[in-house]
Amino acid sequence: MNKPFISLCPEISRANALTLMDWLEDEDVTRYLSDSRHVSRFIEQVIGRVQLPILTHLFNQGGRFFMAYDRHDVPVGFVRLVKAGTDCEMVLVIGNRDNWGRKLGASAIREGMKLAFFDMRAERLIAKIHPDNARSLKAFLHSGFVLDSETPTMKSLAMSSERYLRLLRESPAVHTSDIYITEFDKARLRSLVEFERGSDIFELEHEIERAIVVDPWNVAQDVVTMNSKALLQVDDEELEVALVYPEDADDRAGKLSVCSGIGTAILGYREGDAFDWRIPNRTCHIRIEKVLYQPEAAGDFHL
Repeated sequence: MNKPFISLCPEISRANALTLMDWLEDEDVTRYLSDSRHVSRFIEQVIGRVQLPILTHLFNQGGRFFMAYDRHDVPVGFVRLVKAGTDCEMVLVIGNRDNWGRKLGASAIREGMKLAFFDMRAERLIAKIHPDNARSLKAFLHSGFVLDSETPTMKSLAMSSERYLRLLRESPAVHTSDIYITEFDKARLRSLVEFERGSDIFELEHEIERAIVVDPWNVAQDVVTMNSKALLQVDDEELEVALVYPEDADDRAGKLSVCSGIGTAILGYREGDAFDWRIPNRTCHIRIEKVLYQPEAAGDFHL
C-alpha cells in the first residue's frame, strides 16, 4: 500500500491547533502562505482563551477547515475551503517538510475537490498560488486545474464542476482502483443520494459518479454490487457482510447500509482489491476476500 493516501477530517482538536502552530513557525512552510501571520495569531489567541478540547467551530469561521491525515492517522497538513457565491477557494498546506515529495498534496487536492463539488456544491474551485511555488503549481495542474488568470505575484488556477466530473469519469486518479456499478444500481443510488441526509453522503455520490457502469448481464461475478454478500478483511478482523439499501440495514445481522462508512467503501470493488478508507474515527484497511453471493450472477437483478 504505497499509494499516497490522505483523508480530510473536519474535527479540529486542541492538539491539532498546537501542531498547526508548530508548522506555521517553519519559514519554508509559510513562505507562500499569504495569511500565515494572521493564522498563527488566531491560533495562539484561541489556545490562550478557550479551554475546550474541540475547537472546530472556531476554525470554521469564514470557511471550512480540515486536518489532513495520512493512512496512519498522523496529521500532515490542512485544507481550507472558502465559498463565495458559486465559487470556492482552496488553501492547502502540507505542514511537515519530511512529507514533501510524497504526493500527499495531490491526494489532498483530490479530497478537497470531492468536498467542494459534492458536499459544498461549488460550480468552480479556485487555487491562488505564488508563481515561485513550483511544487503547488505542479500538483494543481497535474490534478486537472487550468490557468484562469495571473499577475506578477499570483497565478489563479481553476477547476469547473463540469470539468471535474468529466475527469473523474474519463481520467481516474492513478492511486485509485476501478470500481463497477450496474445501470440499475446507479439509477436507484442516485435517487437515494438526493434524499439522504447523512453527513458523509457525498462520499457515496463521488463513488457513484466515478464508477464504470456495466450492464447487469455483463457484471463480473466477483464484483460487490447492491445486495451482494462478501467476506471482508477489515484491519485484523474478518467480516461477512451484505451490502444493502438503508431501509434493509441491520448491523447485528451483518447487513451494511450503502450509506455507512464501510458500506460506501466496498461498493463496486472486486475480490482481491485492497484499499484504505477513512471511517469516522480512524482509517481502516479493507480487503475484499471473496464475493459469496451476487444477485446479478444469480440472475436476481431487477428490471
